[in-house]
Amino acid sequence: MLFGTTQPESGDNKWRSQLDKFVKENQRELAALFWGLWLENGNSQGTIGIDLQPTPHFVYCPKEAIEKLNDKVENRLQEILGIVENHQPEVEVVMIGIGKGEIKLIQFAPEPAPPNCFEEAGKNVDELLEVLEQRMSEELKF
Repeated sequence: MLFGTTQPESGDNKWRSQLDKFVKENQRELAALFWGLWLENGNSQGTIGIDLQPTPHFVYCPKEAIEKLNDKVENRLQEILGIVENHQPEVEVVMIGIGKGEIKLIQFAPEPAPPNCFEEAGKNVDELLEVLEQRMSEELKF
């Protein structure tokens, strides 16, 4: 594929563009949730994921599971593993989108930073989960 060209949006790729749009429109809330979960668990549970099947919901992706998947796909996820391992939670959000038998890295540096997003949200983790999962169920249709 040449730079600047885009793939046609087939049914298999539609989930990726819908997820990108959702993330862009909900950056502050996602950053708030990310930081709240980071405060509760650090990375002991793994990386936060958005699983789109059967209905969109949040999950944890344990590092061991990502490493095992990486082994099965001939180390094609090595870059994702490096980003997950070396991200700075106080500055950037790293999540994994899971859909259609594929995964997608979600990474962004929100303004303001995740700790400030959490403070400004004025909601606890459970409230943020509820709001975001409700939005996902309304906006992410496959």
